[in-house]
Amino acid sequence: FNRHNHELMERESSFHEEEEDSGGAGVYSIDVAVRVRPLNHLEVGELSTVRVVDDRMVVVLDPGKLEGQDEDYLRANRSRERRYAFDHAFGETSSQEEVYRATTQKLIAGVMDGFNASCFAYGATGAGKTYTMLGKVARPGCMVLTVGELFERIAAADDRRFRVYLTYLEVYNENIRDLLNPASGSLELREDPVKGVCVAGITEFCTGTVGETMDLLHRGNLNRTVEPTKKNETSSRSHAVLQIMVEQRNRTADVREEVRVGKLSLVDLAGSERASATDNRGARLVEGANINRSLLALANCINALASESEAAARGGRGGRRRGRASFVPYRDSKLTRLLKDSFGGNTRTVMITNVSPAANQYEETVNSLKYANRAKDIQTKVERNVVDLDAHVAQYQNIIRELRQEVTDLKQRLAAASASAAAPPPPTVLP
Repeated sequence: FNRHNHELMERESSFHEEEEDSGGAGVYSIDVAVRVRPLNHLEVGELSTVRVVDDRMVVVLDPGKLEGQDEDYLRANRSRERRYAFDHAFGETSSQEEVYRATTQKLIAGVMDGFNASCFAYGATGAGKTYTMLGKVARPGCMVLTVGELFERIAAADDRRFRVYLTYLEVYNENIRDLLNPASGSLELREDPVKGVCVAGITEFCTGTVGETMDLLHRGNLNRTVEPTKKNETSSRSHAVLQIMVEQRNRTADVREEVRVGKLSLVDLAGSERASATDNRGARLVEGANINRSLLALANCINALASESEAAARGGRGGRRRGRASFVPYRDSKLTRLLKDSFGGNTRTVMITNVSPAANQYEETVNSLKYANRAKDIQTKVERNVVDLDAHVAQYQNIIRELRQEVTDLKQRLAAASASAAAPPPPTVLP
């Protein structure tokens, strides 16, 4: 127990240090949060085996011990619980707003300032990932709340110009589909020396308001592959990735222009599942196999990156040179290639792990928490994305026109302020 308390204090101190410089350049550990959902109608009568302590620690109780089914004498004194320390832990009564404020909200300022960020939901099937990311009409999730606050902050920034455009895709059976343009068919991944991993042929939609963005998000969700299973009536059969790109420019036009480009990736992963538990057959069985394959590749990448970060930390403490970097199998799945920057690149990353407290989900819950506990050791180096643009001669007239318009506006505001200052005060009415 003391070891877990010590680990909890270390995670808490490092988290507060990162919060003080939220959104800035530097080296960050992946911010890991765990959300425990309430028991659903399919789990009525099941024991609740997960406890949240001090909003940081998650305790998982062994259902076999709780029910007194373990009669093995040699393991009688074995610990009956598993403890994990995370940056955030949300209990069954936590609201969507609480999860959003602690996870995704702090990424918005950095994205507007030219930094990359990502937030993804991880967990077993039926654990509540889609609810956390998308939510309901009355209780919107992280994706919806992020879009709303992003445009609020853009509207309040008077000294900058912003351009927002987005893409929305899904990875279904190891095929990439554009959710906003399904007629484009299966798309391919490409390596770009500037942008990194990108999807060739995907449609980018420029949006200027919250309403337009919500309409695009709703349209993409209608095209997403969702099918009922034994564990979940609205099971997502694909991984959905919403990418929002934000370009920031000075409001004052200039011949040489600095553009800051930030990218926010919001990922709703499909849940891992066991065929014996979900009773899948035919197409559902094939979908489940491909989902598990991509999530296994993701878990292998997490293990490799965590081992590399731990080795680098040990080498730094011991004053020795860093050894040979371990191989990270990004190419084992299209999902891991898409998330390459989120784990090992120039991105500030938040991972929300969703778990069920039901006793019959004990193995899935422990596996999800193990990978979440592993992911918190991964570190990413974040840098601002800045592009310097030189205006062409043909654009000089437009720049001059914009500067003249800005001078005219400033003169009008100055004249209005002077007129109000020079106006005589209203007469004082004596009693």
